[in-house]
Amino acid sequence: MPMEIRKIIESGLLETYVMGIATDEEITQVENLSVNFPEFKEALTQLELDMEFLAQNMAVPPPPLVYEKIEQEINEIKLRDQQLLKIDKHTDEKTYKSPGERYIEVESSSSHMRIHKAWRWVFAAVFVLGKVFLGFAIYYYLENRQAQERIEELKQEIRSKAP
Repeated sequence: MPMEIRKIIESGLLETYVMGIATDEEITQVENLSVNFPEFKEALTQLELDMEFLAQNMAVPPPPLVYEKIEQEINEIKLRDQQLLKIDKHTDEKTYKSPGERYIEVESSSSHMRIHKAWRWVFAAVFVLGKVFLGFAIYYYLENRQAQERIEELKQEIRSKAP
């Protein structure tokens, strides 16, 4: 295997390609190299198989009844939307009307916008959820990095044991 191809394989380009985070230029480079160099294509195929094996072994099945809960929630949302959707007979326009909802009009003379008080809680919830998801993203990034290091260690161990 040419030293240049070996360096490209060890650079992490294949990993970014397999994970789907490669740039267009990197994708083109990987595709060209896999066509021109069979050992590069073999390394790519092996990495794809390793990643698939790792994903299958780390997969967590959803709890039982989760699909039923999701379907129930979707049906409730559809029913609620059907109840809220009213057709205005005079204009033939569909409008959402809900009893008891009050909105504060936006004043054009001010640079501030007033919104319904319920939206404050929605914004707060979105902010908190964003922080939670950021924490999960960092955690899983670090886990992925450890898994990649472990894969490399195992690959080297397998290569060293190979005749």
